[in-house]
Amino acid sequence: MPDIRIHRDHSLGLAKARKVAWDWAEQAESKFDMECTVLEGETSDTVEFTRSGVSGTLIVAPDHFDLHAKLGFLLGAFAKTIEAEIEKNLDDLLGAAAAGGKARAEKAEKAPTKPAAKKAAKK
Repeated sequence: MPDIRIHRDHSLGLAKARKVAWDWAEQAESKFDMECTVLEGETSDTVEFTRSGVSGTLIVAPDHFDLHAKLGFLLGAFAKTIEAEIEKNLDDLLGAAAAGGKARAEKAEKAPTKPAAKKAAKK
């Protein structure tokens, strides 16, 4: 059986990485008819996914993702295509999450500091 292994480093932290993993699992369920289960842990999560001819896990850590999938005989012939699709989906989600964080940081940098200090003092 062919195996697919994908590793992606990121700097999202666990909370944002969890969001990316949930989004990835939802896409896998809707686009590829996968059954996904998320097991949350204190320092990392595991997304288990399966369907006829495919089973695997996505390890979600604060600084990386590790995906390992085993393909059955019939899907083995399409291993490179499947791997490319998984990589594209994961990279797109990671890119969007990283861009969202940058946009929020830039917005916070441009915001005036005095009104925020006044709001904090009122509480």
